[in-house]
Amino acid sequence: MNPATVNQPATVVRSAGVVIARRSAGDWRLLVLRAGRNWDFPKSLVEEGESAMEAARREASEGTGIADLSFDAAESHKETIAYGTGEVARYYLGITTTVEVTLPIVHELGRPAYDEWRWVGFAEAEDYLPPRLAAVLAWVRETLESQ
Repeated sequence: MNPATVNQPATVVRSAGVVIARRSAGDWRLLVLRAGRNWDFPKSLVEEGESAMEAARREASEGTGIADLSFDAAESHKETIAYGTGEVARYYLGITTTVEVTLPIVHELGRPAYDEWRWVGFAEAEDYLPPRLAAVLAWVRETLESQ
């Protein structure tokens, strides 16, 4: 048996999400969402026949009510390393002017997909988000600070 394949999942489940950012008093604020005990950016599994970008846009709109996102033309993104069940999540950076977030009821769940939301700065985001998102957060910070 190849040691590299021991304890490796047979398939990679791919999800996609959006790091939603907005300017506030000259600083960048990021939207973080809590589902249960876990904080993350809005993300969802990529459905059959859907691109990662389409899944990310869908989840941002369905999960937060934010529809005015702008993305760069190249659809730049950052992926996480495989985690948990082997899932790799791809995150895009979307810019919004929306301040108020709504957590719409998801019909299949009978409740919102997320329990809570907050606009946070980079230091706060580091405190809320799991280590698997550190590289995504660093990429977002570098991208936004270079604008």
